[in-house]
Amino acid sequence: MLKRYIGDKAFYKYVLAIAVPIMLQNGITNFVNMLDNIMVGRVGTEAMTGVSVTNQLIFVFNLCLFGAVSGVGIFGAQYYGKKDNEGLRNSLRFKLILCLLITVIGVGIFLLFGNSLITSFLKGETQTVDPVIAFKNAKTYLLIMMIGFIPFALTQSYSSTLRETGETLLPMKAGIVAVLVNLTFNYILIFGVEPLGIPRLGAAGAAIATVLSRYVEAAIVIVWTHTHKEKNPYITGLFRNFKMPVSLAFDMLKKALPLTLNETLWASGVAILNQSYSVRGVDVVAANNINQTFWNLFAVVFLAMGNVIGIIIGNMLGAGRMNEVMDTDRKLIAFSLFISVVMCIVYASLSPVIPLLYNTSDNVRSIASGLIVMGALMMPFDSLAHSSYFTLRSGGKSMITFIFDCGFMWCVSVPLAFCLSRFTDIPAVYLYAAVQAVYLLKGFIGLYLVSKGSWMKNIVGEK
Repeated sequence: MLKRYIGDKAFYKYVLAIAVPIMLQNGITNFVNMLDNIMVGRVGTEAMTGVSVTNQLIFVFNLCLFGAVSGVGIFGAQYYGKKDNEGLRNSLRFKLILCLLITVIGVGIFLLFGNSLITSFLKGETQTVDPVIAFKNAKTYLLIMMIGFIPFALTQSYSSTLRETGETLLPMKAGIVAVLVNLTFNYILIFGVEPLGIPRLGAAGAAIATVLSRYVEAAIVIVWTHTHKEKNPYITGLFRNFKMPVSLAFDMLKKALPLTLNETLWASGVAILNQSYSVRGVDVVAANNINQTFWNLFAVVFLAMGNVIGIIIGNMLGAGRMNEVMDTDRKLIAFSLFISVVMCIVYASLSPVIPLLYNTSDNVRSIASGLIVMGALMMPFDSLAHSSYFTLRSGGKSMITFIFDCGFMWCVSVPLAFCLSRFTDIPAVYLYAAVQAVYLLKGFIGLYLVSKGSWMKNIVGEK
């Protein structure tokens, strides 16, 4: 029975060849984000809180882009399995169009409603955090970060296509260079270098460093892709024109829109969850920032497995290898679950230590420790839901994934958080635990949907 969930040596060698570069790239990015967060946290709790609030808003924008490239990426992965370069070229064109459109909309929303969105997170009572100073830090950080939206959108479009074609090393290398640039300028700009006349910029310095790193990453990915046409034949003639078959554009839009809407609404749901936690006080915003920063670092391994599942299963579906898909997917999900259990144990064991890295109050540290333990315990169930989502999406089941992911968020998680935060006095840590616990249900629903097998579709035609 157990053998059904465990692959052989060749299987794991193949999986890790795709997974490790993605894990390293995302891991390094989150590691530097963690150092960035700690550096800002050393400046003061207000600076850390302001950056945290803004990053929650930018998170919605980032996931909107992710949904767009992922929706079109379903076609990209299957076109690669079919060895169709024209199809790949059209999928990249469509990604660029969607991502640039989303960027324009995102900038417009933040310019018009940024102040109100930031203020909504800073209304709770506080023992140690000055909400006025936190707001100033958040607003400054947001304005600077918007300068980096375009290179980030371009990087997402190109890097996702490279990964769909099995080229995971270049995005990883570009990410490593970018995070090194980010880390270097973080240290210089956040704390300043007095002998060189560089002032201490705090949160603004962190934003400038991030924007610089995004331009560097975009330049590396774009230049490499266009100068290695032998490895990327689909790039030839990319900008010659943006014409594509109307039927194909419509099909891509049908897949991309539900996923884009899903990611946007899901991220908006996460922002509302965090806003609900903030009702318990601005100290909770700071504590939750600590938890989320480190959760992202420890969860990167099993989160990357979602991308791996989408790539491998998408390639197999595009190649018409239907008889192998279910067995492979079962083993991939089991591997992801195993990894998440390991990360759960490590993360929970560090709960007393992590908050000590921040220059903040004992109350914030205490809340953060509790949130870390609760977040760690839910990692295995997050893994099951995440793996199921990418499995369903690999076959183009956009509406099912929309209901499974976004529907669950808005019909279960958001109402629960809203009601518990407004109509009960439950402490912040237990409020967070109750909301996260519903992922147990979501994980098992995901496994049931995967087991039905109706998602196994070749959407680009037979070889």
